[in-house]
Amino acid sequence: MKGKVNAMDDGREQRGLEIAAKAKLQRDGDRWFVPSQSGGGTNHGGKYIVKPDVSNPHCTCPDHELGQRKCKHIFAVEFTIQREYTDDGETQTVTETVTVKKTYSQDWPAYNAAQVNEKDQFQSLLHQLCEGIGGPSQKMGRPRLSLEDMIFSAAFKVYSTVSARRFMSDLRDAHGKGYIAKLPCYNSIFNYFEDEALTPYLQMLIEESSLPLTAVESDFAVDSSGFSASRFVQWVQAKHHDPKLLEARDWVKVHLICGVKTNVVTAVEISDRYAGDSPYFKQLVDATAKNFVMQEVSADKAYLSAANLQTVVDHAAMPYIPFKSNSASGWGLSGKRGQDRKAHWERKSTLWRRMFHYYSYNQQWFLQQYHKRSNVESTFSMIKAKFGDSLRSRTKTAQVNEALCKVLCHNLCCVIQSMFELKIEAKFWTEESLETAD
Repeated sequence: MKGKVNAMDDGREQRGLEIAAKAKLQRDGDRWFVPSQSGGGTNHGGKYIVKPDVSNPHCTCPDHELGQRKCKHIFAVEFTIQREYTDDGETQTVTETVTVKKTYSQDWPAYNAAQVNEKDQFQSLLHQLCEGIGGPSQKMGRPRLSLEDMIFSAAFKVYSTVSARRFMSDLRDAHGKGYIAKLPCYNSIFNYFEDEALTPYLQMLIEESSLPLTAVESDFAVDSSGFSASRFVQWVQAKHHDPKLLEARDWVKVHLICGVKTNVVTAVEISDRYAGDSPYFKQLVDATAKNFVMQEVSADKAYLSAANLQTVVDHAAMPYIPFKSNSASGWGLSGKRGQDRKAHWERKSTLWRRMFHYYSYNQQWFLQQYHKRSNVESTFSMIKAKFGDSLRSRTKTAQVNEALCKVLCHNLCCVIQSMFELKIEAKFWTEESLETAD
């Protein structure tokens, strides 16, 4: 029984460590407000009140009040406040070290300058990108609109966040400035969104738009998110499969990898709504490694696999992917179940076993580095807040191209911000990037 209690306390201590690493704890005198992982809490905005008294710690959560034992919230506060006592025989000195969330000051003059000039700079940079596309030569038939002009028009339309008809005034202004050679009709923009041949060009431009930041980014994070479509799930699917789908919108899934400093996207893939995350990890990391020197790659537990860990290590980088609760060796279990899990553990690769032990014995450091993964969630938030979390297009091909245009617009905005804050020089289609593409 004692061993079972200790195991339960170890589980609470581990969860407390995760709370301390990921959540923001607030202090008010001798009270600490700890966020609830389940969204509960007791009338304090989903937070529990912890009083970390050395002799009698107290928490308002049900686990502590019913069991009168240390809960994960008390452990989280104890990890946040580390006390060191020294006694010289006459006086006692208490040294309290509080883990404070690191913040960064905003360069407001540079930020304001970037925002004020963003639209002009966006058109200029997008024009430079499109100039390097080239296009298939046409020898017969009615002259087509150039691919450079149509990709510029499609991306600029997504940046404007308005309908294609209302966007035409902005496009006329861009034509007057010489960014496009011929002014297209709004129906032509719709038609090009429907073209599957546009997709690889947009992915190439996303990759190229990230290259001015190769000297800035070395740590990366991977994740996926959905963008809802304008159409609802088909009625026949809701009738014969799941009635709850009747009111659900269709969506596409965007898988991307981004730098954790500037949030620039270095590679992206689009899939159906129910596609798994882990299979896209390798191609995203491999595509990023072609242009960037990688040091760390962070991802959540959905990407945990021996192959994904090996992919990061093959590029001389450190993977920060936390292990799941069932990733343990299984030793200590009795009977056939314990033998099966032990045999499964022994079949794992050497890298898997090393990373598991590193994760187990360096969890505080591991979680601090893993916390960089939250930047990829910020990237999705930036894209959706600025360019919308839904897609106007109706067909699957057009939805994919529209989602890629959102990512491309986001990248150009990141480059513009870095131009003013980090004083970088944005140049596309340099000799280095062309050699990488070859």
